[in-house]
Amino acid sequence: MSETTTPGQKKERSPLAVSAFGYDLVREDLLNELLGKDKPEILYWAGKRLARKYPLTSMEETVQFFQDASWGLLTVKEESKREMLLELSSELISSRLNQNQNSTFQLEAGFIAQQIEYQKKVTAEAFEHPNKKSFKVQFTIKWDKTDIIE
Repeated sequence: MSETTTPGQKKERSPLAVSAFGYDLVREDLLNELLGKDKPEILYWAGKRLARKYPLTSMEETVQFFQDASWGLLTVKEESKREMLLELSSELISSRLNQNQNSTFQLEAGFIAQQIEYQKKVTAEAFEHPNKKSFKVQFTIKWDKTDIIE
């Protein structure tokens, strides 16, 4: 397996195919067993922690990270002075939304919130909005320009 280093990331590995069943087994079944009712909150903070391990300097790098991690295609839909709307899509996400009404995308939300904090140097928070009809997930990211991070 080849390894390369890209800006803002540690080591990147060539993608390997993982079945939707294998991914779902860990993401939905095992994590539910381990984390119980606290799963969404723990995954949000785990996403923030992952982002601290892989700090990215731009939204383009964040989009690329999502692709490299096989989390899906992340696109910016709207951006204003204090808010951003992102959309995440992939076959895996479609499958998760189709099969499990309680799928959470808090890991991705936490990761995005922390990356926005790094990139904009302000406190940020992300909210997930799974759309079971379009089989996509939207994220609303809000930040406070007066709450500056040094």
